[in-house]
Amino acid sequence: MNLEEKNNYPQNICKKDSKEGLVLINTGNGKGKTTAALGLALRAAGHNFKVLILQFIKAPYYRTGEAKIMEKLKPLIEIEQLGRGFIKFKNGKPELTKEEIDNAIESFKYAREKIYSSKYDMVILDEINNLIDYGLLKVEDVLDLIKNKPKELCIVLTGRNARRELIDIADTVTEMKEIKHASSKGVKARKGIEY
Repeated sequence: MNLEEKNNYPQNICKKDSKEGLVLINTGNGKGKTTAALGLALRAAGHNFKVLILQFIKAPYYRTGEAKIMEKLKPLIEIEQLGRGFIKFKNGKPELTKEEIDNAIESFKYAREKIYSSKYDMVILDEINNLIDYGLLKVEDVLDLIKNKPKELCIVLTGRNARRELIDIADTVTEMKEIKHASSKGVKARKGIEY
């Protein structure tokens, strides 16, 4: 960082006494959105922050690597898989079932209760951008949730195709861009890498 960049860097981000929670978004078509959010969870827990990870698409029966290891990190990190599994697509559009729509509504309601409980320092809403993109949630509802969150709470939203309205309200937005992925060569999802 050169001197000019350093002078233009937002100083309030670096203040030790800053208690206001940030809103972060990991989006893009590349791998690493959830992985980066999990890294934030570990970093926050290292400072004794209480973290809740809510996964909106992954179902409890997946038993992903992150779900297994987070059991050992309680009570600092909790993870809940609220989804019903991957959503099927036809001709590039999601084929939504009534169960998936109901599940998304109930899961978001649950997330709102957890966020407003003020029990957490960080809440990760994993794959929530996907739910908005698929038409399972309204962006206005997520914006309302963010605007009314406890002041100190940090919220992390992950998933492809983050809406412009969310990007505008966020403090930090990172786009993961796919340059190359093993799946394009027919390599199946690997334990410990993709799940």
